[in-house]
Amino acid sequence: MSDPRLTPSEIQFIRETLSADYKMSSIRLREGEHQFGLAKAIASFQLELYFPDVKDIIRRLYGEKTADVQLVRKVQTILKKMEKSNIVKILPKKKPWELQKYALSSFKFQDVDRNMTVLATDEQIRRAQNLLNSALSHVQEDSGGRGSGNVRVYKFALALIVVASYIAIVWDVMQPAVSPIIFVSALLIAIAGSVVLGKALSRHDMRALPDSR
Repeated sequence: MSDPRLTPSEIQFIRETLSADYKMSSIRLREGEHQFGLAKAIASFQLELYFPDVKDIIRRLYGEKTADVQLVRKVQTILKKMEKSNIVKILPKKKPWELQKYALSSFKFQDVDRNMTVLATDEQIRRAQNLLNSALSHVQEDSGGRGSGNVRVYKFALALIVVASYIAIVWDVMQPAVSPIIFVSALLIAIAGSVVLGKALSRHDMRALPDSR
């Protein structure tokens, strides 16, 4: 359920949460408490690289009860209390009409009664780290593909400029009266474009050569 729209800051936040140690909390956080159930639900989402909103959390805990306004407000109130206690972070909205997203600041807490609470096992954290690394590698591959496409467009545009410049030179020469301004301008553009295009093509050819090391 990883969110393909994660921003760089959200990716960094997930990394910090996965590596965070025990954090102090000023409320109770033990099984049976409402806040424990909410924290556990948020942890399950975050291990999937997803930041849930209040309706996502309710849906996971209680099923399809997201239309219950009183329940939604109650959960939001508890989440606000958990934010003040350094357990939950409320993320900024990406779009004004969206619901706020929630995240844990860590998977390990010491609550007000000095109880140690662990919301994810070491194995779950390792799986989440592997999932994050895999998601990042796909993003880099996609970026590389888009970069190659941009380079091709750039070279094609340069080639068109060079061809258009030579056509302008030929057209000017064929006129009864040659225009020095058109001739010189087109010649300079053609020369400059040819040089830049040649360098771009040579860099591509060098990258295409096999590494002999």
